Amino acid sequence: MKKTTFSALLLASTSLAMVSTAAFADDAAPAADPSAVKFGLLIESGATFNGSGPSSGNNFGQLLTDKADQYVLNQAALTLNRDLDPKAEGFDWGFKVQAFYGADARYTHFIGVFDHMSWDRNQFDLVEANALAHLPVIGEGGVDLKIGSYSTPIGYEVIQSNLNPLYSHSYIFNFGIPLKNTGVVTVTHVNDLLDIWLSVDSGINTTLGERGTVNGHFANGLAGFGLNGLLDGKLTVLALSHFGPADAKLRPDQPAGFIQASHKGRYIGDSVITYKATDALTFVTELDYIRDDIGWGTAHGATGGGGAQYIQYALNDTVTLVARGEIFADPQGFFVAGFPNNNGFVDYERGISTPLFSPATTNANHGATYGALTLGTTIKVPGLPERMDGTVIRPEIRYDTTTDGTKAFNYNKSTIATDDHQFTFGIDLVVPVSIF
Repeated sequence: MKKTTFSALLLASTSLAMVSTAAFADDAAPAADPSAVKFGLLIESGATFNGSGPSSGNNFGQLLTDKADQYVLNQAALTLNRDLDPKAEGFDWGFKVQAFYGADARYTHFIGVFDHMSWDRNQFDLVEANALAHLPVIGEGGVDLKIGSYSTPIGYEVIQSNLNPLYSHSYIFNFGIPLKNTGVVTVTHVNDLLDIWLSVDSGINTTLGERGTVNGHFANGLAGFGLNGLLDGKLTVLALSHFGPADAKLRPDQPAGFIQASHKGRYIGDSVITYKATDALTFVTELDYIRDDIGWGTAHGATGGGGAQYIQYALNDTVTLVARGEIFADPQGFFVAGFPNNNGFVDYERGISTPLFSPATTNANHGATYGALTLGTTIKVPGLPERMDGTVIRPEIRYDTTTDGTKAFNYNKSTIATDDHQFTFGIDLVVPVSIF
């Protein structure tokens, strides 16, 4: 009854709406003066309390909030950037360099870039380093160009904490999309309605060179489209796909950590649909599909994916209510996992053996379909200096379960799951500081 009711509620909420995002959605909104170079600090810290009190200390199904009952410095980020002017009719230029220190870096590294510099919980990460240009060519609105290393444009949730509606992340963000790429991405503004996205990159969470990419000799790419201003400007859609080899294997003639291409492909398709019903009420639906040809060595690889529905309602200028319901399928147990070691996620990406929290570790090729419901509030902190405008506190309560009773939560120190559900309560403080 519990799981049937949960699924019905999610399906009902999903039917209410459908996705969007502006070009380069991972970036903050442009300042009043688009030509200004900006430098800022962003600090996020918080804690997630688990009702099961897992002896492993792991909140399964969560990565950036995976530490149970512990205070965490998620990220202390410095960003230097110049945004493109969205109204530019001629040539325009910009750039973004962002780096942070904190526990989130365990999961956001580019392979080969500071990923084994530390084995501590708090690590350093270069999130982005790229150049931007607006070219008045091809479409009515010209072409936006980004070259370098950047956060993926795929998906609704992003690495930069203050751009997300909740403290914890969805299964889709954690396990269904890339986090970062290195390459060239273009957005052609064909007209006011249609944008065309194209990119060539080195692969998922990778840079260039033998130690910076698992598939350095094989190009990856992205393609998709955006629809803007539908239903009198209330509806926008962004549909993107990423494709190319994505798995590592160790070279037998080299020491651990030296990797080569597996020649196996990974395909990711993701759509985000945003419907702004009123000035206060917004619906966002994300639909995701992921396939990996290597899987657990199964004949047909591994597939996964699902959908997430967000409902955001602004009570006033200070308080916004947020709900997120999600279903994510991982039938082979290949995508969803937890990592006991601080460098476990990076080692897994590199093809290095590492301990895992996963149903598949005790049940070969057996995964689960996960459901999660999160209710949260974003509360703006009043009375702070203008430079700290946007400081928020975000409490949330979250319920995770498996739809078939598979035990996938409350792992013990032997990495064995003992429950088919978990309740967590999380709260974080996000403090942005504009330096200039």
